Amino acid sequence: MKKILHAFREKLLKRCSRVAAGVLCLLLVLAIAPPGAGAGIGDIVSILTGIYGTLRGDIGGVLNNIQGVNTDVRDLHQGMVWPVALLNQARGFVDQVTAQYRDPMWQIHSLATSSASLSNPSQLESLMRSRQTGNLGGLLPAFQRLYQPVPVTSDAPAMERNMIDIDDALALGALKTTVISDQSGNQMLSLADALEQQASKAAPGSTPLLTAQAQIASLETQAFLQRMLAAELRQEAAKLAHDNALRKRSAETARNLRNQVHDVLSRP
Repeated sequence: MKKILHAFREKLLKRCSRVAAGVLCLLLVLAIAPPGAGAGIGDIVSILTGIYGTLRGDIGGVLNNIQGVNTDVRDLHQGMVWPVALLNQARGFVDQVTAQYRDPMWQIHSLATSSASLSNPSQLESLMRSRQTGNLGGLLPAFQRLYQPVPVTSDAPAMERNMIDIDDALALGALKTTVISDQSGNQMLSLADALEQQASKAAPGSTPLLTAQAQIASLETQAFLQRMLAAELRQEAAKLAHDNALRKRSAETARNLRNQVHDVLSRP
């Protein structure tokens, strides 16, 4: 209804502006009219006076009524629908809680927890805790300096090399996932701060928009948690496969030993 009244008022104002412009034009014509044209000037002035009276009377009354309705709607919104006092109280509470807990929470999140003291372990730990996906390329060299690369063919059997390679690959994949998750966590915290600031300064009626943003952020967080869970499940699956591979190798070793003993015993 408020939009309809506003549109109607704008339409009337435009009409009044056009009429006023016409009146000004007529007055200008009268001002530059020759003296001999004074015979019809009185009639024109009378018409203009009637138009002016109509503008001040009928149309002006309608505009005043529209203004009164707008004032009543505003008072209803500020007093009943979105009470100004309660909104200011809620904003003050949000500002108080934000000022009380934001800095300690950021300090806890940014607390240094690196513990390695040697060179190679410190480099790998620094990359793991960097929270920057741009450092992912340096993880592999740092990982190989600490845990050594896959042995060459002449130094280990094919089965050993395969297990070492897949174990390293899964470990690196999990480390990269943690870096991505840490960076995403920082982004979620920044978004949460932005939502807090918007909530403390939000206009009445904007709550659904802020709620939608918060729900989207929650869905993104759930997606990252699912990614971390998937990485953990891959690690568990790889551990099971590794243990089974060791059992298979033991069985193969026992079979080879049995065959060799059989060959020795069967010799004449």
